[in-house]
Amino acid sequence: MKQPWIHNAKTDWWFILSPPFLVLLIIFLFQKQIQGLENHYSFYTWLFLIVFVDVAHVYSTLFKTYFVKAELQKRKRLYFGVPFISWCLGIALFQFGSLTFWSVLALIAVFHFIRQQYGFMRIYARFEPDNWSKKIDEVAVYAATIFPMLYWFQTPRAFTWFVDNEFDWLKNLPDYIGLISVLYLLTVTVWIIKTIVGAIKTKTINIPKVALITGTFLSWYFGIIYFNNDLLFTFLNVVSHGIPYIALIYIREIKQKDQQQLSWMKIFKPFSGIFLFVGIILSLALLEEFLWETLVWNEHFSLDLSVSENLLPFLVPLLVVPQLTHYLLDGFIWKKQKKS
Repeated sequence: MKQPWIHNAKTDWWFILSPPFLVLLIIFLFQKQIQGLENHYSFYTWLFLIVFVDVAHVYSTLFKTYFVKAELQKRKRLYFGVPFISWCLGIALFQFGSLTFWSVLALIAVFHFIRQQYGFMRIYARFEPDNWSKKIDEVAVYAATIFPMLYWFQTPRAFTWFVDNEFDWLKNLPDYIGLISVLYLLTVTVWIIKTIVGAIKTKTINIPKVALITGTFLSWYFGIIYFNNDLLFTFLNVVSHGIPYIALIYIREIKQKDQQQLSWMKIFKPFSGIFLFVGIILSLALLEEFLWETLVWNEHFSLDLSVSENLLPFLVPLLVVPQLTHYLLDGFIWKKQKKS
């Protein structure tokens, strides 16, 4: 069986499939040392995990959208409308209080993270027929991601997605942990049996798809349920999401495009261009976080700038625009355009 790699086995493995496995291995080998970093090196863990991975992956979307002249001209309303809508939506939500604002943003982010795993699964299953086997894979991906979140909503966790108490309003729901635990175990069992039986019958196995689904189960289960630790959750959650997304953008939008399609972006195609690509998204991520820290949070460093409380309902949604635009655009930019 020809494996459905996005680029090739080596690239896909190291940058798309391996992150959850490698992070889990590191955690199990150095768990105490990693947890020690939380107290003594919180600035550096924030810098490398949040800024250089999580925020940076948001800006990698530029290389599929705003940096592509033909794409921008073709879908002007989408690309200029979504940031404006994001800001207006943020302002509207902030009128109900900052907790409501961050709670809704957290749910949108969770949906985005879940859909990314589903999207990768669909890419790796693109050569397979739409049958019951693929449906089980789809259910497995959703079970792997939704069950841990439902568990989080009902049980105290030592970490947050954005802010404290963001999911507290969901704790008033009836206790469903027992029911969803049974459904989760049933789904995992059915998916494993289906995968083994399918491999025996066809004498083939879709390696990247199975690795992707397995990594999703492991990263979400251990990151949210098994380990109740802020840094371990961030390490698993951010790396498993951000690195594959950045890799996919570079592979699909630069590496696999010819020089004519790339236009000015051909400067990123050579090996040295990778460092320029990474440098740009890291610089933009640093700029955004500099604004957050100096104008709003003042947690990791501060310039003692005084921002009026009256400005926050407009400033905070404005600073969130890149992130929310990334979440919303992601629902459009990966869909195949129907041929007329």
